[in-house]
Formats: sequence, structure tokens, C-alpha cells
Amino acid sequence: MKTNITIQQQLEREPKKWIFQIVSALIFVILMAWSSSTLDFKGVTESGGNVAASILGGILKPDTALLFNFTNQGVPYLLLETMCIAFLGTIVGAVLAIPIAFLSASNIVPKPVALIGRFIIMAIRTIPAFVYGLMFIRVTGPGAFAGLLTMSLCSIGMITKMYIESIEDIDTKILESLDACGCTTFQKIRYGILPQLLPDFASTIIYRFDMNLRDATVLGLVGAGGIGAPLIFAMNAYKWNQVGAILAGLIILVLMIEWFSGKIRIKLARG
Repeated sequence: MKTNITIQQQLEREPKKWIFQIVSALIFVILMAWSSSTLDFKGVTESGGNVAASILGGILKPDTALLFNFTNQGVPYLLLETMCIAFLGTIVGAVLAIPIAFLSASNIVPKPVALIGRFIIMAIRTIPAFVYGLMFIRVTGPGAFAGLLTMSLCSIGMITKMYIESIEDIDTKILESLDACGCTTFQKIRYGILPQLLPDFASTIIYRFDMNLRDATVLGLVGAGGIGAPLIFAMNAYKWNQVGAILAGLIILVLMIEWFSGKIRIKLARG
């Protein structure tokens, strides 16, 4: 009986959350209603149904001649160019992110220095990839090199942020043990720091490569190389069969990359 009374008293002492839940629900409803007020739906045009049917038909019946064209105008070459832009951009960004991450980790450098590094990272991440693409196209001209520079700069922001989290989670007891054993600085880096950081760094690079592969496709729309430009040209010309061929190639490439990256991430997680 005493136990039951104690449990009942504890339940009565619990904070009443129903007021907070009701207020949160009302705020959510008000925000949804306010956001939907900016939408202006003007309906579907008369030819909208025909256009939708043409798009669907082109995607379901892709242009096989373009899909299996192995020249520099075919889908395989354009996909290879897009993948190379994403891969090289990821590698360059990952390498440049290492010193910035160490200079921004509060457990490595003084806090004022770390704050400056984090401010730089935040500034890099604030600007969209489209803006970087347009800027580099003005500098280097349209082409794959502009896409590479854009992917590299965009990768630095995210990869550095993930690197910092890994660096700040380092187990310092391992370093203290190595120091007590009389290890040199190089040995502490080799056997105490790198084994802790490399799996997280590799997983971050693989994840960013997945993102860059999709971003590189979009950057092609502004002329930064890759398969994006032929895709937008085919859409503007209403060549839906070519659009279907390009999308089919993209889907196959993304699925392959996702499968390989998933296998590698599982291997890194399990050791």
C-alpha cells in the first residue's frame, strides 16, 4: 500500500505538460496557416495534361541511342565527367579541410583562434553552391574545372564541421598513456590520433561524395560541366526521350555509388 501511495505521489508531482503541448500545437498550426497563405495556385493549363503525358512517356521510353552512345556526347561520358567532378572536388575539399579543422578545434588551439576558424567555415557554408558556380564560371569560363572548384569549396564547409566533431571527441587518455610510455610526438600522432580519426574522416568523405555527385548534376545547369547542361537543353527542347535517357543513367549511377559507399561505410563501422 505504501508503495502505491508513493507512486501516486510521484505521478502527481510530475510537471503538467499538456499546456506546453497545446501551445506548441497552436503555434505549429498558426505557422502552417501563415506559410500556406503565400502560395498562389493558379490551376493547371489546358495543355498541362498533354505535357505531363509526354514527360512520363519520354521517361518510360528513353532514347537508347543516346543512352548507349560512348562518344563525348553520350550519357556514359557525361556521367563519367560528372562523377570525376564530384570525386576530385571531394578529395580537394577533404584535404584542404584538415588544417582548417585542426585550427578550429577548441581542444587543440585557443578558443579565440577556434572561433575565427568556425566563423570562416560558417561563411563558406552560407553561400549556396549555385552562387559559387556562377562566380567560378566568370573566372575560369564554363566547363568541368569550374565545377571542380565549386565542389571543392562547398565540400570544405561541411567536411570541416564533421572533422572538428571527430577531433574534439578524441580520447586524450590514449595520448596520456603513450606519453607515459615515452613515445615521441610522431608516434603519438601515428598510434594515438590517426587510428581514432581515420574511420570518421573516411566516412565523412564518402558521405560528402554522395552529396557532391547530386550537386554536380545540378551545377551543370549553370554551365559548370557534367550532365546537367545536356539535361536542361533537352528539357527546353521538349526532347523527353533524351531526358528519360539522361535520368535513367543518373539513377543507375547513383544506385551503384550508393551501394559501394554503403559497403565501405559498414566496413569502416565494424572495423
